[in-house]
Amino acid sequence: MGRYILKRLMTLVPIIIGISILVFMILHLVPGDPASIMLGTNATPEAIEALNRSMGLDRPLIVQYLTWASGLVQGDFGVSIHSGEPILPAIWNRFLVTFQLTIFAALIGWSIAIPVGILSAVKAHSAVDVAGRVVAMLGISVPNFAIGTLLLLGLSLYFGWYPPIDYVHFWQDPVEAFKIFILPSITMGIVLAAGIMRMTRSALLETLDKEFIRTARAKGNGEWTVIIGHALRNSTIPVVTIAGMQIGYLLGGAVIVEQLFSVPGLGQYILDGIHQRDYPIVQGGVLFIALIFVLVNLFVDVIYTWIDPRIKY
Repeated sequence: MGRYILKRLMTLVPIIIGISILVFMILHLVPGDPASIMLGTNATPEAIEALNRSMGLDRPLIVQYLTWASGLVQGDFGVSIHSGEPILPAIWNRFLVTFQLTIFAALIGWSIAIPVGILSAVKAHSAVDVAGRVVAMLGISVPNFAIGTLLLLGLSLYFGWYPPIDYVHFWQDPVEAFKIFILPSITMGIVLAAGIMRMTRSALLETLDKEFIRTARAKGNGEWTVIIGHALRNSTIPVVTIAGMQIGYLLGGAVIVEQLFSVPGLGQYILDGIHQRDYPIVQGGVLFIALIFVLVNLFVDVIYTWIDPRIKY
């Protein structure tokens, strides 16, 4: 296992290099000049040239990339063009916000999806199963920004309740943080639950037809003992795979939801960088997301061996 993890970590190097090159080139192909945006109405050819020279944007692209990449190797993601502040601490602080939001959303989504998925599989083709599948289809089909907007409108118009605007960390004020996170967490949790519920149902239905399930029943085990103790554990690998991908995407920043509910997470930070043509923020943020996503996938692969001891690396 240790050798496998080490090998997977080594594969991160070419992946991150490839992503960094791709992001760097795409950003510099986007129309617009950061210097012109920063100077606004004061943008003259001389002022733009001087600002580009001070930021190093007048140098060849290969030189700009190598300068940026050499800083990454030393843990330096650069500084923001607009604020002049180091990017890595800002990315980390925003990631902690997104991490809290992801945990809340995952707890809500999984607590709904897994019981409903199990019940739908056990009561296959019943009214309960049909209702669960319809709700799951709606959760997949309706965009999360529409769900969030409806929640905001419903609570504000009919109950007169608005989520707090000023953000506080969970460890500073858990009650206030809960008020901030509850609506965006429900919004993302509904989408999470839809996919997990469908996968739990289909995987469990397939497992319930296996020979070892009939053997477990023949030994006199109770029905729910067979379902939870035997069938469910052997059905969790595809569920864990989907859950890991969803968590990876959410940790990368739920841009629309964070923007809708004014949550200062990583997605909103990168979106602001795109609007301001702040190349270092976007480059560093996307690279950080790629690293997080790969590490989440590695963690999911390691979990496989705990779920199914037959899997060896």
